[in-house]
Amino acid sequence: MTHPPAAPNYIEQQAGSLQSGDQLLLPDGNRSAEIQRVDVEADDFGTPAMVLATLTGGGGLRIAASSTVLILGAPAGAGEPTVEEAGSAAQPSEPAAEAGSGQGSAGGQDRNAEADSGAAPAVVVPPLPPVPPVVSGPSEEDLALIPALEGTPESVVQAVAEAHPNSAGVLLLSERLAKGINTKSGSCLKDLSDLAQELFIILKDAENALAVADLLNVLPFDGNRGRWASVEASLALSSYICRQLGQEERAAVYEKFLRAPDAMETDPFKARINAKVRQRSLNEPNLYDKEIFRSMDNSNPDAEREWRLLRLEALLFLRAHGGSETIGAPELERRIGNELESVRS
Repeated sequence: MTHPPAAPNYIEQQAGSLQSGDQLLLPDGNRSAEIQRVDVEADDFGTPAMVLATLTGGGGLRIAASSTVLILGAPAGAGEPTVEEAGSAAQPSEPAAEAGSGQGSAGGQDRNAEADSGAAPAVVVPPLPPVPPVVSGPSEEDLALIPALEGTPESVVQAVAEAHPNSAGVLLLSERLAKGINTKSGSCLKDLSDLAQELFIILKDAENALAVADLLNVLPFDGNRGRWASVEASLALSSYICRQLGQEERAAVYEKFLRAPDAMETDPFKARINAKVRQRSLNEPNLYDKEIFRSMDNSNPDAEREWRLLRLEALLFLRAHGGSETIGAPELERRIGNELESVRS
């Protein structure tokens, strides 16, 4: 976006970061106006597309969210000229120019030289956005509510396999994990999450399900959404199990870990948009109704069970968030109970 020459006390800023109270340079390049309210329109994918800036005194502007605009920054010092005064100073009258002497004359010569060279007035560069915080693990206080790991992760999986020697699902997953558990491997994390779900959902073994899930639950969010999906599913399952067992504080810790990535965005505008998108996904979850009904119509119980497991995972995720604006916690408890009964039968 091309801007007209601006006074030195104007700074560049992305339109998506505009806030109420900002003094915005208008498109004509000669006037500015205070922003009274900022609304953001997202496209169909949830990405910010258009900023609607309502101006004090009436009127408004429609600005692309990715555009760069100029707003009035803080004064550099006392006595700094206004926009109108700056415009007048750029074209001094002839008597004033002739009368100048000493330092004043030198200042006039500098301004004339700048005008002759065609150099644009300097623009103050805004500071760089804050650096995102270093991802850290759970606090010691939170970890105190989670039983410490006894032995190695591989030994936990081996103990689970020995406890359920007749379960084909447990044996298959445990054999793959026995080769070594690598928390940087997305497939390894998925196997651990699937093993925890197999233990609780199918075998009703809450204790061992939590033991396996805790191998994932203590991992911090590292920015990789693919790997985090398995940790997320494990945390949601652990939260539900603990609430069923009456371990409310431990369940609250798992829910805190689950929501940790939501608080890591340091840009206020992006954080606001992310919150809107997240709330929309909670209000309109995909519960795989069409896929389940299609499987039932085709008399395909195996496919129906797989889709119901995915629905159960989505319901557990909603429950860990305390429900949504469309599905409350009591209704979620009822639906989760129904799905558990369906997949266990």
